[in-house]
Amino acid sequence: MTRIGLITPSSNTVLEPETYGLLRDVPGITAHFARFTVLKIGTDAAAIGQFSLEPQLAAAEMLAHCKPDVIAWCGTSGGWMGPAQDEALCAGITERTGLPATTATLAKIEAFRSLGVRSYGLVTPYLSDIQSRIVDTFGGLGFDCAAEEHLEDPGNFSFSTYGPEQISGMVRRVGAARPDAISIFCTNFNGVRIAPGLERELGIPVIDSTTLTLWHALVLAGVDPSVVPGQGALFRQKTTA
Repeated sequence: MTRIGLITPSSNTVLEPETYGLLRDVPGITAHFARFTVLKIGTDAAAIGQFSLEPQLAAAEMLAHCKPDVIAWCGTSGGWMGPAQDEALCAGITERTGLPATTATLAKIEAFRSLGVRSYGLVTPYLSDIQSRIVDTFGGLGFDCAAEEHLEDPGNFSFSTYGPEQISGMVRRVGAARPDAISIFCTNFNGVRIAPGLERELGIPVIDSTTLTLWHALVLAGVDPSVVPGQGALFRQKTTA
């Protein structure tokens, strides 16, 4: 039995049911969740303060009680706060629990490297200043944002209210720039079910953050991600932890 421990923002309603859906037909793998308070996304002090390490580390310690094989922070905050924040979080999780750890942002970096991505399209529900920081973060790592769309929503709960038609339209529009991959970057902005079909339609890897984080967690747990059915190019990569 492989157990995947996932930390989720408190106001996220997408991550848990969609992760269960991804694993529904995968025997021997279960997902287990912990939450900490995240109510809005922004660059003001109160919004940034939600992502201080201690609440996340406390959530990880509670998750460790169910003896998972890996713990992942299923949030994209490292996209606008910088990967060093997530690296410090993962180091803290490992120090306190003895378990490997990842985040949605670190998973995206690994996915881009695994797929040989140089340019990407970015789709989010975020505010402009958050979007700009994400573009800067990944630009600093050598990934060029060829096209982007965002919705100027401070969220976080509201991100889950956008339907597949709206998100699909955003993906198709950034796809017109023919980037190497398209990132739906927010675990409460539901691209899980639409990403594989859009990937086939556009001929471009479409990487949803919820699915992406599960992918990297499986890799770190020593599980071949291709056991998850119906997924795209990323899940066929033979990346090792």
